[in-house]
Amino acid sequence: MAWELSRRELMSELLRIGLIGAGTNTRQRHIPGFRAIENVEIVTVANRSPESSQQVADQFAIPHISQNWQEVVNDPTVDAICIGTWPYLHAEITCAALAAGKHVLTEARMARDLTEAKRMLSASQARPELVAQVVPSPMTLKVDATIGRKIAKGQLGSVREICVTHTTSAYVDASAPLTWRQDIELSGHNTLSMGIYYEAVLRWMDEDVKIDHVAAAINTPQRNRSDGSIANVEIPDSITVLGSYPSGTRLVMHLSGVESGPSRNEVRINGYLGGLRLDVGKVELYWCPAGGTEVPVDIPVVEQSDWRVEADFVDSIRSGASVRLTDFPTGVRTMKFTDEVWHAWSTSR
Repeated sequence: MAWELSRRELMSELLRIGLIGAGTNTRQRHIPGFRAIENVEIVTVANRSPESSQQVADQFAIPHISQNWQEVVNDPTVDAICIGTWPYLHAEITCAALAAGKHVLTEARMARDLTEAKRMLSASQARPELVAQVVPSPMTLKVDATIGRKIAKGQLGSVREICVTHTTSAYVDASAPLTWRQDIELSGHNTLSMGIYYEAVLRWMDEDVKIDHVAAAINTPQRNRSDGSIANVEIPDSITVLGSYPSGTRLVMHLSGVESGPSRNEVRINGYLGGLRLDVGKVELYWCPAGGTEVPVDIPVVEQSDWRVEADFVDSIRSGASVRLTDFPTGVRTMKFTDEVWHAWSTSR
């Protein structure tokens, strides 16, 4: 009874959110997600300029704008911070927000590199009473539980290899300007969609991969910035990673932004009894027994998950429930993989 009363009191207490960065995902996901939760209010926003901050505030009826991210962190009316910036600010803002006693939800990717991610983890461990969460990789939420269960129960037999393929035409045009995803100052070692796919695979295997070989290319070594200046491109626009798990499973990842034809977006998981194929774009899962015919997999409703990032973040704050998708230790594991791929490629160039 006392717990129920405490729970009701927590639910009725207003939780005040400050936004730092208001890009597409923040506007399409985080703002509507927070606004749908009872007694949660977005009280301020700081975007890249006061003008863009005001535009977001006007669009979503946010009562106040802050001049910079430091103002949001130091605002005594803010209980929790949602970081929607590019990776270059994630570590600095996270550490400052936690030190200021604010809960933190930070956009993926967790940081620019492993060093920054570890610094974020240390800051969260120093304030264990605060919730620290990374926005999870979303593409496979509907099928994660089903894939994990089939692997764990041995329905594929021992898993021999996992093959991830994601290719787009994002960087085919050599005359297109530099994007933030290609700018090492903004993105660090994050390369294409590698990190978010590895995080998804990590949910199914829960093993860390040893990097065996990396091959990558930068097909347009220089691009124009938005201000007209020339920038050297240092992040690959095509990469292939070979890795192995302690269990003996092989990981193959091919990611590319220079696909001239139709994009490819799938994961194949092969065991000696059969394999799974995930059409990531359609979020459709197929099973094929060894030597047999592929058939669709019916995903039980109870195993399906959906986007609940903001609700899970708020629930962790109010109930003390552990962060599941995605906690900082898992974010560090993903950044460790990203860094090891980067260093393997860099040392082989």
